[in-house]
Amino acid sequence: MCQVDEDYNGLLESPVVVSETQKCNKCKETTAALILKPGEALCRGCFKEHFVHKFRAMLGKNRIIFPGEKVLLAVSGGSSSCAMLSQVQEGLGQNAHKKLRFKPGIVYIDEGCLLGQSMEERQKTMAQIHSLFKVTGFPYHIIPLEMVLNLPSSVLESVHLATDDPAGNYKVAVDHFMQSNPGHSVDPNTQVHQAELRVLTDATVPQLIDESQTQTLQELFSRVKTLTAKEDLLHTLRRHLLVSTARAEGYSKLMLGENCTRLAVKLLANIAMGRGAQLGVDTAFCDPRYGDIVAVKPMRDYTAKEISLYNYMWNVPSVFIPSLETKTADKSSIQRLTESFVVKLQVDFPSTVSTIYRTGEKLQTANFTEDIEGAPLKCLLCMCALDTTLGETSAFQATLISEQLSNVGTTHPMQGHLRPDTQTKCCSPCDQQDGEEQCEAHAVCCSHFKGGDSMNLESLLCYSCQQTVKDMTSVEFLPQYIMSEAKRRNRRSQIRREISEFLLNEDQDCTSIKAES
Repeated sequence: MCQVDEDYNGLLESPVVVSETQKCNKCKETTAALILKPGEALCRGCFKEHFVHKFRAMLGKNRIIFPGEKVLLAVSGGSSSCAMLSQVQEGLGQNAHKKLRFKPGIVYIDEGCLLGQSMEERQKTMAQIHSLFKVTGFPYHIIPLEMVLNLPSSVLESVHLATDDPAGNYKVAVDHFMQSNPGHSVDPNTQVHQAELRVLTDATVPQLIDESQTQTLQELFSRVKTLTAKEDLLHTLRRHLLVSTARAEGYSKLMLGENCTRLAVKLLANIAMGRGAQLGVDTAFCDPRYGDIVAVKPMRDYTAKEISLYNYMWNVPSVFIPSLETKTADKSSIQRLTESFVVKLQVDFPSTVSTIYRTGEKLQTANFTEDIEGAPLKCLLCMCALDTTLGETSAFQATLISEQLSNVGTTHPMQGHLRPDTQTKCCSPCDQQDGEEQCEAHAVCCSHFKGGDSMNLESLLCYSCQQTVKDMTSVEFLPQYIMSEAKRRNRRSQIRREISEFLLNEDQDCTSIKAES
């Protein structure tokens, strides 16, 4: 048990310094240049071989990305995503061992509007990103975060794909690729992707950014009271924009640069934020929550230390871009506090990150309630399975009842925040003066009845997303595609309740119905 004032001085591992005569633990010949962890000293050559092999092995053993498939690389400009981009470049080179066979593209999302940056500052950052991407020869897309306000509601729909044998499909794809590309001598960096290159110059940046949309997005985040909720909402909107871009540009895989250290912090932070039921999806290598667009994390076996050493020793370029938590105190948000805790603990206990990470690998998502079509009910924002459809004796229901009793007489941010011009608008011919009983027949489309469609927004969210929305003073500035999808799901749920007595149960068939009649 941990106790106050406990003395760990005799147990902490002292810092290990590489001596000039120490040899590499792998080749036993060359002088060691670095120490990844106690007892693992490597020379430059062995370290690079170790780094490259780990990336190729992660993609090879999972067999998620098929040969010839289009993969969108989400690059933020940070060290981890830039290292991922460097590994893809090297893997597609002519002389690469175990050459990669997919077709990469790059996407960068500019979030300068939330940091209060001027247009000149945003243009300067985009110019750096532009020069970083241009030398790769890959098609790339630089998108301002304001574009999230123009997304269609279909981005929140999970496209169900056929679930055949993945190993068999992979072998078929490899055979087809080898037949179509004998010798595969074409250099993807110069010939395959150059025709698709999309360049975003400084002159086109102002045309993509609408000032009114910038103000709307800033107003949305100004309604969020805590930095924890802001970061969670930003992560959700960013993921929606990435998925929408991948679908629009014809990509079937989304490659993220989250490393082992980041995933360990994310795992603990998600538990603290009530996202424990989604840990298996959030931290796994493969994230299939959107169906047709599968997110993969090939950097998940790398620690932040490994990536920093590799980028420094091989001059991998990166761009420092501030975020919402830049220069904030450790206690400013749950995510920031968790990061500080894990990083400081890692200094004295080098196995901290790997222990948390390996524990997260063993977690699996529980099975939750399914809809009428047999698909699991998913959260409106994070698109994970709803963890709120539990029994009346669950801990969640007890927490919910306690919260309802303590909030009697207060206005919930997810209730009663319709715009003035829609609070009394009814699309059906009903007499609103006769009260709710008269309007109940048109409950599907009448926004006057029971406070409108936004009244049921809470039922469409998982527990963690509910806490995020509760930290908002109003939901009226949420993107229109989210509100439209909420209304669609509410109408669908209402219709299902109305026809529930005419639906057949799973154990009921036509024979039993004829017998009863």
